[in-house]
Amino acid sequence: MTISNETKVGALTAIAIVLLILGFNFLKGKNIGGKTMHYKAVFTDIQGLATSNPVVINGKQVGNINKTDGGRDMRRIMVDINMTEDVVIPDDAVAIINKSLLGNVQLDIRLGNSSSYLKNNDTIRTIASEDILGDAMKKLDPVLYQVTNAVKSLDSLLVTVTSVFDPNSKKNIRGMLENLNKTTASLAVSSASLQGLLNAQTGALAKTLDNVSSFTGALKNNNEKLNQTMSNVATATEKFSKLDFEKTLNTLNGTLSDLKGAVGKVSSKDGTLGLLLNDTKLYNNLNATSNKLNLLLDDLRVHPKRYVNISVFGKKDKNGPLLIPLADTVNAPYIIKP
Repeated sequence: MTISNETKVGALTAIAIVLLILGFNFLKGKNIGGKTMHYKAVFTDIQGLATSNPVVINGKQVGNINKTDGGRDMRRIMVDINMTEDVVIPDDAVAIINKSLLGNVQLDIRLGNSSSYLKNNDTIRTIASEDILGDAMKKLDPVLYQVTNAVKSLDSLLVTVTSVFDPNSKKNIRGMLENLNKTTASLAVSSASLQGLLNAQTGALAKTLDNVSSFTGALKNNNEKLNQTMSNVATATEKFSKLDFEKTLNTLNGTLSDLKGAVGKVSSKDGTLGLLLNDTKLYNNLNATSNKLNLLLDDLRVHPKRYVNISVFGKKDKNGPLLIPLADTVNAPYIIKP
């Protein structure tokens, strides 16, 4: 089988593109051979740290900077660290940006002593980097470095003293002294008032102590009466404690039990009173008797000759007896059974 030239050119072009992408990623520091660990670090100033800058541990490069992102406000810049070496980082490690005198920037990771380690995509703690010139001066001449710091401190002190003795500060100091004089005068007045309060003859405190002394003297004079009163209270309390409350409560419980039994008998249908209260037959009989009595009285009122025949000239009442009571407009109507 013959392969055409176009196919060969296309295959070579594809291979070249793949090699170009792999080479570009390799130059950026990305590991193209397998899984890599990524960590994050946050700085307020990355001092020119850029993509592909080395990440160093104890002088050995173990990774590189994958990317940096500060967002829109650029107050906190997140640095993504790509590890090219298989190393473990303790969780108390710190990251610091170091910048050499030649302008090379790298990220140093200083290992800690913890036995637990960071996981993939965890955030490493960061510390601010030291001043390059100051670090160099410390290495070249420690005495000169200390003198420089002393000069800086002296300059700050002079600036402070100058600011203290400017016209505004003098005015403030003068006002402070005036306030101090007023405070001293007020303190003198307060001392005089306190002296008057503590005066043994006319002071308010002395009068108060006299009143307290008089009160305690009165208590001493009435000590016998107070003892007698307390004795009476103790006697009354003792008598009160000897009252037979238990017997009284037992009697009251017995009375309540008897009352409960009597109410129970009244509510039941066993006794006479219970039957009178609960039996409806008695009510119906009394109602029927009352109705018949009303009928008899109405018949006696309407036909008296039927019962008492004393008339000399009258004729005999031939009307029949009443079968129902007459209507009564004063009292309640009679009960008429169908």
